[in-house]
Amino acid sequence: MSTLSALDRYWSSMLYLFSHHNKLSRYMNSDYIDIPAGTVNIPKLKQVAKPWSNSEKFMLNLALHLFNERNKVNLSDMDHLDANNSKLAFNAMQIRFQRG
Repeated sequence: MSTLSALDRYWSSMLYLFSHHNKLSRYMNSDYIDIPAGTVNIPKLKQVAKPWSNSEKFMLNLALHLFNERNKVNLSDMDHLDANNSKLAFNAMQIRFQRG
């Protein structure tokens, strides 16, 4: 993937969360996400997230799951989200699972 216009719904849903979530947006750079190379440094993201709140960790895990289903997420952890983060999560899921 060489350009943003080439992004599919997997990339788009993950990048939506990274661009709209205050904490995740700090990590939307080439140290963690390399769009031209088509890579996400998941171990590095998980490492920096260790001290984060449950809500912040859930948002990261959801973003990574939407990007690649091998990254598991427990949807019951949405109970930790406030109204704004819930809206972001549902919007990202809609991007990822939209049909047509």
